Formats: sequence, C-alpha cells, structure tokens
Amino acid sequence: MGFIEGGVTAAKGFTASGIYCGIRRNKSKSDLALIFSSVPCTAAAVYTQNLVKGAPILVTRRHIADGTAQAIICNSGNANTCNADGEQKAQMMCDAAAKELGIKPEDVIVASTGVIGQMLPIEPILNAAPQLIKALSADGSLEAAKAIMTTDTEVKNMAVECTVGGKTVHIGGIAKGSGMIHPNMATMLCFLTTDAAVSPSTLDSALREAVNVSFNMVSVDGDTSTNDTTAILASGLAENEELQPDSEDYKVFTAALTELCVALSRKVAKDGEGATKLLVCNVTGAKSDGDARLVAKSVICSSLFKAAMFGADANWGRVLCAIGYSKAETDINAVDVSFESKAGRIEVCKNGAGIDFDEDKAKSILTQDEINVDVALHDGTFAATAFGCDLTYDYVRINGDYRS
Repeated sequence: MGFIEGGVTAAKGFTASGIYCGIRRNKSKSDLALIFSSVPCTAAAVYTQNLVKGAPILVTRRHIADGTAQAIICNSGNANTCNADGEQKAQMMCDAAAKELGIKPEDVIVASTGVIGQMLPIEPILNAAPQLIKALSADGSLEAAKAIMTTDTEVKNMAVECTVGGKTVHIGGIAKGSGMIHPNMATMLCFLTTDAAVSPSTLDSALREAVNVSFNMVSVDGDTSTNDTTAILASGLAENEELQPDSEDYKVFTAALTELCVALSRKVAKDGEGATKLLVCNVTGAKSDGDARLVAKSVICSSLFKAAMFGADANWGRVLCAIGYSKAETDINAVDVSFESKAGRIEVCKNGAGIDFDEDKAKSILTQDEINVDVALHDGTFAATAFGCDLTYDYVRINGDYRS
C-alpha cells in the first residue's frame, strides 16, 4: 500500500477534465469539472446531514439508487441551493454531459459548490459541455481538482494503490473544502475512483468506514455545508475477484481507501479559510469510540483553542474546557495533555491540573505549521483523531466579503 501519482485518473478506465465555462467572475479560475469512466461503474455516496440540501444531492441520490453511474459533473462558483429551479438545472447538467458522452443521464452524478441562494446560470454549462468532454484526459485529474475549488488555496489531488487478490488496485481522489467545514458527513466535496471490482453494497460499506474516521473528523469552522458529498465510482478494470464483505481483501481495500481519505482530510483541514496551521487532536484511553470521537472533535471545534493556536499560546485550559462540555463520559481529573510538533514535545497538563513547563519551548512548538494535541483520558482503551486548523483574522476577512 502506498501513495502514487494520478489522482482520480490513476484508476484504470478513468479520464477527467476541468475548464472555465463562465460561472465564476474570475476568468482565471476554472469552474466546471468532469470525471468519466470508459465502462459503467459501481457507485456509492454519502451526503451532508444539513436539513437544507443542495439540489444536486437530490438528483444524485435518485441517479445512484441502483448502485451504478459512469460520470461525475461538478461546477464551482454557485451551490445551486435554495433555488426553485435547482433540481431542474442539476438534471440539465446531467443531460448535457450524458448527451456528449453517449451515456444515460441517470448514470451521471452531479454536484455544485459556491454561493447559496443565487440562481445557477445554466447556459454557460450547457454551452461548455462539448468543450468539457473534448478536454477529457488520462492526465486530467489535476485540472478537475482545480475546477472544483472555491476559497481553497491548495489543490487536493491524490491516489494510492494496494494489492487485492493478487491484483494491483488503484484508488484516486480529488477534494475541495476550505470553509463551511464541520464533521457531519461529508464535510465538503470529494470524488473518488477505483478500478476494484466491488458490489454497490460492499463499496458503500467501505466508503462509510473510511469517511467515519476521516472527513467526519474534520472541522474548520463548525458550519455544516448544504452541498457536502463524497462519491466513489468503481470500474472493476483491475479484474480482481469481486470484494466480499469482511474478507481480508475487503479489509486491505478499505484500509487503502481510508488512508487516502485521511490524507485528503488533512489537506482540507490545513487549507481551512485563513488557516496557518493544521491541528490534529489525538485522543487515547476513552471508555468508548463515541467518547473518543466526542472529545477529539470538541477540542478541534473550540474557537478559543483555535485562536490560542494561532497565537502560539499554550493555553491548555481551553483544551480541558472543550473536553468538559463535549458530553463525553470521562474523569476530567485523570486527563493528561501534551503539545507536539516538529520542534519537539511538551507536557502541559497532568491529572487534570497544570504542571510547570517551559513557556519558550511551548511557544517554539506551537509556531510550527502542524501541531498535535495529545489527550490521554485514562478511562479505557478507545482512541480517535480529529483534524482542524487555527482561527485567524483572515477567516473573518474571507467570509466577510465571500459573495464579492
């Protein structure tokens, strides 16, 4: 198992493209992406838990109800959410892509990201469909990844490979996410591809396992988006024996998928709007998996803690405070807290109380761009990890004039 080049086109049978069609005001940024498989695929997806859902989610749910799809089309710059004609336009996007690709509209997954509540201008997308299909390439993953970005500053384009049943299986992914990110699946847009042979139900199970410990453990700002979707297509061209639930091959595949999703999650968290630091909270010794997850996410979501990390202030009391209101069942008087980065490691709290530590060393550790917050609960054997970022002046600036 290891990382490889190629993104969503690393898997056999997939091509991708990304172009500017005219949705965004900034013509230097592409705004329309396509991922296409040369053969029909097994498909699965998970979506936002926000009651307000973008129209593309409603259309996609219908399209992959049979567990199959062959293409993904996504625009940036407009979320197509809270619009009376939203579903109609999402369907029109599928129709346009399907017509040019020579496939059925119901075999197209559709997504949108951007400003909520503004009508999606459909003409630019329809007019650009032939160009989008013409641009499809076996090297097109990077262009597709760029086209789904909004306030992102870093492209999120990765792939892994593993051996399943004696066959090399590839899994690729692109993601977007910088703001409006909070753990409630799916926390952003992520499109995954694989050439593994796998049934819809088994693929769905593997995706949910991977998402549970990756995208569902990310928070940038506590806002759960309306359009969050993580979708995966499996072409089967690796020619492995079809994966069976709970088999060793399934475990290998799911571990590789999870590794990719965690890596993309870290990129999403680190690229949070205005962020300067990736924050990783590692919780050990919890009474249950649920308690471990509650504590890890509570710490990562704390605005006070995030602000302290921006200022490189070893204010461990904010960690204890976040644990205290997390609703996890734990003995707060047994908690240990440490900070760690490439500059070193320092213990700041023992048995729920402060201990003497070198403030200058702590400052040095917390000035790095990746910081681990290690929380030992000493209540049990369960562990969890959550991913977040610091809270900076730029977060307010970016969101203060987002629509402009």
